[in-house]
Amino acid sequence: MRLPRGETTARLRQALRSRGLYTVCEEARCPNLGECWEGGTATVMLMGDVCTRGCRFCSVKTGNPRGWLDPGEADKVARFAEVPDLSYLVLTSVDRDDLPDLGSGHIAGVIRALKAKREFLLVEALVPDFQGREDCVEEVVESGLDVFAHNLETVERLHRRVRDVRARYRQSLDVLAFALKAKPGLITKSSLMLGLGETHQEIRDAMAALRGAGVEVLTLGQYLQPTGRHLEVERYLPPEEFTQLGVMAQEEFGFAFCASGPLVRSSYKAAEVYLASRLGGETVPTESGAGRMVV
Repeated sequence: MRLPRGETTARLRQALRSRGLYTVCEEARCPNLGECWEGGTATVMLMGDVCTRGCRFCSVKTGNPRGWLDPGEADKVARFAEVPDLSYLVLTSVDRDDLPDLGSGHIAGVIRALKAKREFLLVEALVPDFQGREDCVEEVVESGLDVFAHNLETVERLHRRVRDVRARYRQSLDVLAFALKAKPGLITKSSLMLGLGETHQEIRDAMAALRGAGVEVLTLGQYLQPTGRHLEVERYLPPEEFTQLGVMAQEEFGFAFCASGPLVRSSYKAAEVYLASRLGGETVPTESGAGRMVV
């Protein structure tokens, strides 16, 4: 991977610091930071750093925030809209099963605040499953976001072992399908981690299920064990296999865009993903240390 350098990255970092803003890209030491920042894409986590779920692949702290929320977070995040070099902002969050609306109102409020400041800033929301509640999904969908994302994470057989017991395979698919039903034409997006013991046929089945839910955009990346307490990696897929899976996602299953590579993450090259899906793939495929972008 290229080191995070270049004029755009430097200007973006300086603009963020001058406003006291920080991104998940930096805090998680994401290897794709330089590539995404040069493209004007950044990611922010909402609603704190304590999650009410305990998935076995994720190193975010698990606990009960007991209803805590930062009342000024919408205004704080809206300041990202002031950064000229930022063209695409990804909002992600912890699960908040402790809140009456599961955090949907807070996420929607942040999106509305961003759009009020800068209408044409592209905003993607990577959201929890909201326990499958359609009212929560609809609130986020109607907030003015450009891309609705929810990660399936893994294949059906491994779902119970990989994710928290409250996260269900069918429920995640239903959330994605309902988002599109609530706002026809909305771009929906999901992601799969590979290397957890899934078979090729199970990957195919998951792709088919996501397309059946109307998902247009897919990212495929290698699972990496964050600590010794988390699930072990069963297999490291070679870059060539990721490329083949990306081609399959487009040519066989009809995804508008698939980013597939060992270091690809859910928000990797999000702006390009958005543009490719909206423009029908009218971009030039690129290749980097993270893998090939299949359009």
